[in-house]
Amino acid sequence: MSNTPTPPTPSTSHISDMPNLNSNFSAANSYLSHSKVFARISGTGSYLPVRAVSNEELTQQLAEKNIETSDEWIFTRSGIKSRHYANPQESTSFMAAQAAKKALEMAGVDASKVQAIIVATSSADMVFPSTACQVQKMLNIQNHCLAFDVQAACSGFMYALHIAQSFIENRQYQHILVIGSESFSRLLNFEDRSTCVLFGDGAGAMLLSADDHCGIIATKLHANGELQAPLRIPSHFNQGQVAGHAYIEMDGKAVFKIATDVLEKVAQEVLHAANWQGSDLDFLVPHQANVRIIEHCAKKLNIPLEKVILTLSKHGNTSAASIPLAFDEGVRLGKIQKNQKVMLEGVGAGFVWGASVLIF
Repeated sequence: MSNTPTPPTPSTSHISDMPNLNSNFSAANSYLSHSKVFARISGTGSYLPVRAVSNEELTQQLAEKNIETSDEWIFTRSGIKSRHYANPQESTSFMAAQAAKKALEMAGVDASKVQAIIVATSSADMVFPSTACQVQKMLNIQNHCLAFDVQAACSGFMYALHIAQSFIENRQYQHILVIGSESFSRLLNFEDRSTCVLFGDGAGAMLLSADDHCGIIATKLHANGELQAPLRIPSHFNQGQVAGHAYIEMDGKAVFKIATDVLEKVAQEVLHAANWQGSDLDFLVPHQANVRIIEHCAKKLNIPLEKVILTLSKHGNTSAASIPLAFDEGVRLGKIQKNQKVMLEGVGAGFVWGASVLIF
């Protein structure tokens, strides 16, 4: 006979105190159970740090380090005129929470109704807990809802959006916050003019809600791990120290070639999946990385630039935040209207890329 003591039965008294995560969805599920459920954008929001840095200001700062550049040099190569840099109090999680509050306000949905939080970021405040858990606390969401981060660089928001889309289409949740938030100014080498002039900070958010009429129609996502070298931050933690090179490294020409190729292909792929044509689109909301990449993609889709939401000139490249930031601006300026057809597309380090078409 074994002498091993029998472990005590764990107490489950606390379980009764935990909220039913599906309770908010039960009512909606009763009328959606016999029809297709769409994940529809019910609200959008964004946050930009207080400090805006113009090309002229950045040029002066770099000149103090004997690094030569100019407003003309930056704008000609990227389409960027300014960007925002977060101060120490404007953390990645803080910006994410501010954007989320605005999305909830637009949707008219109380934070307590949120059943999942997904944050796309490559610049989290800490290794763990996740940015999403920090946002949950900042929003005072006490229903123990699902919360996690996604790291897919500049395509992170596209990946996060599709995860949320899948949750809703499978009737698991009714309201999901999807957020892209970045503090890339903390990852920049200000002695490398080829990268430090391109990136900025900010956050954008969407509330996805179950809808029986329309929403996201199709999404296509891809990755190719063979293409890591052109864009990366090759560092990691080891014994409490940062090992490797903890700044962005980029081969601009290689990135341009890869980005234009994969974005054109995935755009056509997702249009085919939705049985749409480029001419059906009311707006294209691309990742805001480089104006030449954006113009190339629009041209291939036969979309005039007036149907492209462009925030690059004043935001710079905000990585995973760029698509929701641009979408929110398009909505709040009255450009993107309800029931219009929109394409979102992004590409980033990995390489990872994707596109979605939706009815707003």
